Amino acid sequence: MVDTHTHLHFHQFNDDRESIISRFEEDGIDFVVNVGVDLEDSRRSLEVAKLSDRIVCSVGVHPHEAKNVQENFVKELEVLAKEEKVVAIGETGLDFFRNISTSEDQRRVFIEQIELARLFDLPLIVHVREAYEEAYRILSGEKLPEKRGVIHAFSSNYEWAKRFIDLGFLLGVGGPVTYPKNESLREVVRKVGLEHIVLETDCPFLPPQPYRGKRNEPKYLKYVVETIANVLNTSFTVVEERTTENAVRLFKG
Repeated sequence: MVDTHTHLHFHQFNDDRESIISRFEEDGIDFVVNVGVDLEDSRRSLEVAKLSDRIVCSVGVHPHEAKNVQENFVKELEVLAKEEKVVAIGETGLDFFRNISTSEDQRRVFIEQIELARLFDLPLIVHVREAYEEAYRILSGEKLPEKRGVIHAFSSNYEWAKRFIDLGFLLGVGGPVTYPKNESLREVVRKVGLEHIVLETDCPFLPPQPYRGKRNEPKYLKYVVETIANVLNTSFTVVEERTTENAVRLFKG
């Protein structure tokens, strides 16, 4: 399995980070993409990525942090993007649910990171919450990197899924697909199929149903695989293999 969205550098893992990483093989984790949310955080993400051959990383500025960036933030991201371990730009995007940063700041910082991803031909890891229409408008109007990227923690309906897939993006599916009331996401999975899905935990957030209210971690990815296998009436192994192929093609191809 490949966990395409982790935050193992966050403080929630300070007590057992190295232990979790050391168990990746035992837990069936091929590799993880560790994701930064601002400049300093991206530097920490990169340092954690250097702890293991099974960790690569993404560097970027989350929409919540857009209000805090300096004018030259892209120049600093460029330096990080040149590092061998860096395989994507993000977590970037739009979050109109909480609006911690203004919509104007979010749009500007998002577009600048799209341009950076195109410059380095790195896929994007895109955060979208209550902003699918605007995110689509921006992405469809910009020249995108060849590999496009992932719509992280996809949470809308099939119509929006299809539109982003038609742009060339994959959908990140994690713990919420296991929640009993989330039939809408399971319906999206049923309709789009394995060709357009990568697995993610977003750990320490969004744990699967058996661990609701607790810290998430990569080994819990198996619950996501089990649910997807049930939805698609296929085997755990098929889901594991196909989603791993998608992740390898996107981040290591």
